[in-house]
Amino acid sequence: MGNESLRGEGEALLSADVLRQALKKVGSERYHHQHPFHLLMHEGKLSRGQLQAWALNRYFYQSAIPVKDAIILSRSDDAEFRRAWRKRIIDHDGDGNARGGIEKWLKLAEATGLDAERVRSKQEILPATAYAVNEYLNIVRTRPLFEAVASSLTELFSRDLIALRMDRMRQHYPWLAGGLAYFEARLEQAPEDAAFAFEYVSTQAKSRAEQERVIQSLRDKCDILWAQLDALYFAYVQPGWPPPGAFRIES
Repeated sequence: MGNESLRGEGEALLSADVLRQALKKVGSERYHHQHPFHLLMHEGKLSRGQLQAWALNRYFYQSAIPVKDAIILSRSDDAEFRRAWRKRIIDHDGDGNARGGIEKWLKLAEATGLDAERVRSKQEILPATAYAVNEYLNIVRTRPLFEAVASSLTELFSRDLIALRMDRMRQHYPWLAGGLAYFEARLEQAPEDAAFAFEYVSTQAKSRAEQERVIQSLRDKCDILWAQLDALYFAYVQPGWPPPGAFRIES
C-alpha cells in the first residue's frame, strides 16, 4: 500500500469524466462486494454467529469513521469545506436528537443477538481489524488532504452494495429487518457525500501525477476494506481460527 508518486508525471490531465470512470473501475475490480465473505452473506450462507462476528468487528470500523472525518476536517483551512464535511460527523455521531450511524449500527448488532455494550467495548475485535482501521486513520492523517478525501470515494459505488445487502438480508435473514436503519440512511447519504468529495478531488488534483495519487488512495481504501473481510473469513469461515481474546461463536 502506498503512493506511486512518479506515476503520471508529464502525462495529460484526465477530464473529470475520465477520472470518475477510472475510480469506478477501481471499484469494479477491488471493492469488497466481491469478497467471499460478502458473497456468502448475500447467498444466505452465513450463520447467526458469523453475522455477529461481522457486526462486532465492523462496529470498530464504523466507530472510527467520524474520527477519520474529524481529522480531515481539522486539516482544512477552508471554512466552506469544513461546513460541508462536518455533515459526515453528524451523520455518524448524531446531533443529540436524531440517532447517528454508529447508534444505528449498534441496533444492527443487537438484531444479530449481541449485547450493545459488548459491541461498544471493542474488546473482542480481531487484531487485523484494528490494524486495518488504524491504517485508514494513518492515511487521512499523513497524506495530502486531497488524497485523504479521495480515500472516502468508495461512496461512489457503495450505494449499489448497500441496496443489494438490504435486499438479501431481508430475504435470507428476516430476523435482521429491525436493524437495517443504518443502511437505509446511507442510501441517501453516500451519493451526496460522494458528489462533494469527487468535486473536491477533481479540482484539487492539478496534475496527472496527483490524479494517479487520487486513484491510488481509493485502491488503498479498498484494500483496507478487503483486509478486514479476509480476517473475518480466516477466523470465522475457513479455517475458522479466531485468535486469543477475539469473539467466539457460541456452539
